[in-house]
Amino acid sequence: MEAPGDDRKRKPFGNRFLTDPTRLFQHNAWDNVEWSEEQEAAARAKVQENSIQFVPQDQQDAYEVNANKHWNDFYKTHENGFFKDRHWLFTEFPELLPNLCDNEDGACVTKDAVRNVRISDLGSSSVHGLDSVTNDTLKRLTSEPDSSDMIHAEVVPGSKTLEEQKLREGDFPGSSATYRILEVGCGAGNTVFPILQTNNDPGLFVYCCDFSTTAVDLVKAHPEYDTSRCFAFVHDLCKSEMSFPMPEESLDVVVLIFVLSSILPKKMQCIINRLSQLLKPGGMILLRDYGRYDLAQLRFKKGQCLADNFYVRGDGTRVYFFTQDELELLFSTAGLEKVQNMVDRRLQVNRGKQVTMYRVWIQCKYRKLPRQRKDGELVEERTPFQHCS
Repeated sequence: MEAPGDDRKRKPFGNRFLTDPTRLFQHNAWDNVEWSEEQEAAARAKVQENSIQFVPQDQQDAYEVNANKHWNDFYKTHENGFFKDRHWLFTEFPELLPNLCDNEDGACVTKDAVRNVRISDLGSSSVHGLDSVTNDTLKRLTSEPDSSDMIHAEVVPGSKTLEEQKLREGDFPGSSATYRILEVGCGAGNTVFPILQTNNDPGLFVYCCDFSTTAVDLVKAHPEYDTSRCFAFVHDLCKSEMSFPMPEESLDVVVLIFVLSSILPKKMQCIINRLSQLLKPGGMILLRDYGRYDLAQLRFKKGQCLADNFYVRGDGTRVYFFTQDELELLFSTAGLEKVQNMVDRRLQVNRGKQVTMYRVWIQCKYRKLPRQRKDGELVEERTPFQHCS
């Protein structure tokens, strides 16, 4: 809640800057806070201190084997009360709103309405704020392939499984949708349901998965879970033999919100590779995750470090803290093109206790390039498949 006397209309995310230190405790958070050399050096020293002692390898192996159990226990304990619904998503990721509507008069910016708009006419845009939402969305709408251009796999006699045959025939959940979103690591639905509530595109279909059965059950039990618009399923990304309920090159957007950091680092590359294969040409992966020297990393004690910048929490769940370069390497290796890779340094304030908390997050958008033509023929450019185990 805003303090009495504050403007009734909130500023958009990314547009509240601390220019006067005397106003530090006037708001709950400040955006894009620059760190001093001393502050960064202190953070680096703290990480070196809590990384001196690694967890024994046999215990690390046990955390990997029991990862599913630890996350099931987490959701059994917290259910849907741990995370808040992420309504900030649509400011940070306007790609989740393919039809951008004006709430005052009900008018929408649709794909058909802007199909002939030249990108050069749209002007520059910042990362945050309403102007960037409009411009970024228009740029995507004018450049993405039309849904009718989606490549469907042909029916191949002798498919290995009935599921594969159904996928090839276009018989899968959301097969009639014109805009498809997959959220990986959906938890209790704190991203899925804001999308369904906010995005009024009748052609929208949202897939959501988690490898915690308890989490998926919570999503399905939600009063707004609608199988005509959404499909929740259990999936372990680290198991390459597990198939997805949708075919390759069928998704417009894949969302990874504080999910990749929970996975064993050596398995991250093949997971990004697998997800990139689900994207249509022009489709995007949207990621927001923990950055190096985030407050959460600095709070770990000795004996909780699994590897460099990788830790285990008290409940057995794990977390990694990224740099921009590490994420760039993961996505570029998967053949994806950078649209955005930025550090979000935010200063959160507890005004009651007069405490400051420095958060560091990384936000990325990476696009799958359209397939190239050579001598009139499509050139197949695929990332070599690899197993995660």
